[in-house]
Order: sequence, then structure tokens, then C-alpha cells
Amino acid sequence: MRKSNKLTPLAIKSAKKPGLYGDGNGLYLQISKFGTKAWLFRFMRDGSARKMGLGPLHTVSLADARQRAADARRKLLDGIDPIAHRDTQRAAAKLEAAKAMTFEQCAEKYLAAHSGSWRNEKHRAQWGSTLKTYVHPIIGALPVAAIDTGLVLKVIEPIWNEKPDTAGRVRGRIEAVLSWATVREYRTGDNPARWRGHLDNVLPKLSKVRAVNHHAALPYVEIPAFMAMLRDQKFVSARALEFVILTATRTSEVIGAEWSEFDLVSKIWTIPGARMKSGKDHRVPLSDRALAILEAVPREGKFVFAGRKKDKPLSSMAMLELVRGVNGGGLTVHGFRSTFRDWAADRTSYANHVVEMALAHTVKDAVEKAYRRGDLFEKRARLMAEWAGFCETPMSPAENVVSLRGRTDA
Repeated sequence: MRKSNKLTPLAIKSAKKPGLYGDGNGLYLQISKFGTKAWLFRFMRDGSARKMGLGPLHTVSLADARQRAADARRKLLDGIDPIAHRDTQRAAAKLEAAKAMTFEQCAEKYLAAHSGSWRNEKHRAQWGSTLKTYVHPIIGALPVAAIDTGLVLKVIEPIWNEKPDTAGRVRGRIEAVLSWATVREYRTGDNPARWRGHLDNVLPKLSKVRAVNHHAALPYVEIPAFMAMLRDQKFVSARALEFVILTATRTSEVIGAEWSEFDLVSKIWTIPGARMKSGKDHRVPLSDRALAILEAVPREGKFVFAGRKKDKPLSSMAMLELVRGVNGGGLTVHGFRSTFRDWAADRTSYANHVVEMALAHTVKDAVEKAYRRGDLFEKRARLMAEWAGFCETPMSPAENVVSLRGRTDA
């Protein structure tokens, strides 16, 4: 009776019942309860029974399995644990792979793995664009295992004070990619891009930086003169900018606005969550002047404020061009949200959370969030009507000092 090489190709093919089928010298064919077949090497080491998988039958042939089992027996003869030896080899291979895997390659794999979690394609593109612009030129070609605190700071320090919002996103995205690489065992150790207990010891808080370097805003006392001048402009961009100011919304929300989002009878603009920073639908109450703008805009295509091509929205730069020459330059379209916020705080008695909801800011305080389950639409409608009224307040000739640079296109 043979003690080895007991199995034959025919016997292996015919075997169906779950269990172990011995070939001899510790080699077994294992059939699972699901019918899958794999090779197993059983041996004793230091008085303990051990099992070592040698691979599935569809990949490892009978001859290969016998060779692998023979290699394992030789290691045992030399006092080497075959399982520990294999684990060491695999770890070394992973280390070599990590050395070859660059940060940029890991970022690409991270993006691919999370492609289904983005709010929309635009958000995914912004994620990749941020890395391409600020990160890859500095650390993209370096092994991800070599990224340390010094390299992370080399990326974000130059923009931390100059572009705080962008810098915050860049840091968070580097941290996410490095965390992914750690889980996938392309690197080890703590994450050098983490904020709490690490980078917060060497960089000022973004809230402090933003207080100094915020979006330049027009003082609200100058808004009526600015709006009067803006209404004299015939460009589509002027109407869009006026609409931005009256609704206290963001540039992207207005230039991407489609006619299907508006209920002009109910005076409501519902911005889909896919286009909102918060990812949630946002209802905007429309003042009479905002409605008048919509009624005056030609309906040519799906976009309310169309660009030169009617099937394309207005360029994000069009409104910025209108405000660049105001008050010596430096103003931003986003800054008008700050103008609205300052006006509401100084000239109205509306609660802070009403104003914050009008700006579609996310509520972070858990207690406040629990009490605010609605969207306070009626209060916000009154607030926005008062804001529109203030924007149309007649100014004296001496106060009407706002002017735009000459424009030749829309």
C-alpha cells in the first residue's frame, strides 16, 4: 500500500464529498461544504498540529502541490517553520511593492475605490484637481511609504495662510490617501497629515487664519448704490450677480440653476442636494425683485443664466469680472454672502440660526440641530424680502460712489 502519491487526477476530479483526501506525507486535498477544492499541508511542530494552505486546485496542480509540500517538509527538517517563512516572504514582497507605489498611484486607487461615494462627478473632479494642482507636483512621485510630516508641511504650509479653505481640503485629502495606503499595507506608522495632536501643534487653526484672510466683501452700506449701478448693466452676468446677492447663494448654485428648479407661483427655488455643499436640498425664498429678474431672463435652454452657448451655463468667471474693479479691486462674488451676514447682524433682529440657514450653512451643534428640524422657510422669506428692500434703498448722490470698470462682453 502506497504511503505517498495516493491521489490520481481522476480521483481528484471524481471527489465530491466535503472532507480531506490524503495524498501522503502530510498533503491533503480539501473539499469545502461549498464544493471548492484546495490543497492543505498538515504537520506537527513543537507538539502542536499545524495546517498550511498551499493554494486552490484550479491554480495549483497535483504536481505543484506535491512540490510545495516537499519544500515545506525540507524546511521543517532544517528547523524552519514553513508558515512563518512564507509570511516573512509575503511581508517582504509587500514592502517592496510599497516602495514602488507612489503617492500619486495611491491617490488614483483611492479615487477609484471611492468613486461611488461622491455627491456628483464635479466633486470627484475637484478632489482629483486639488491633488493634481497642489500635491502631486511636490510628493506625487515619491514612495507613499516615505511620506512624512516634513513633506506634508512642504505641501500645505505655502498655502495655509494664503488659501486657508483650500489648504484645509488639501490636508484632509492627503490624510485620506495616506490612511487608505496604511490599511492596504503600503505604509506603516501614524498618519503624518492628521490634524489633532499633530499638525495642530505647528500650524494655526484655520478659523484664526480665515478671520484675517476672508473673502473680500463690500460694506453693506454700499450695497444699494452697487445694486442700482448693476441694474443699469445689460449683461447676463449682471443679472446673475444681482440674483446671487438677492438670494445670498453661491456662484456655483446660481450659474448651474435650471428652470425646472423654480416654482415661480410659490416663489420658491429648490436647489438639489447634488449641487449643494451640504449635499441636501435647499429651498430658497424668492423676493419680488428676484422674481422680476427670472421673469426678464430669456428662456433659452435649461439653464436660467446661460453662457454664449445656450446649452451651457454662464462661466464662473463672468460675475467675478464684474466686481474686480469695485472699490479698488479685491472683491469676490462669495464676499457678498458676508455682506448679507453683516447686514443681518447689524440691521435686523433675526436669530443667528435663521441667518445661517438662509446661507445654507450646516448646523454643527447637536443641541441646536435637535431643535431645528424644519427649514424656517417663512422666517427666511421675510428676511430675504427685507434684504431685497434694503438693496433697493434710494441713495443720495453723495452716497452713490460705486462704479464698475468698462465691460465689452457678457
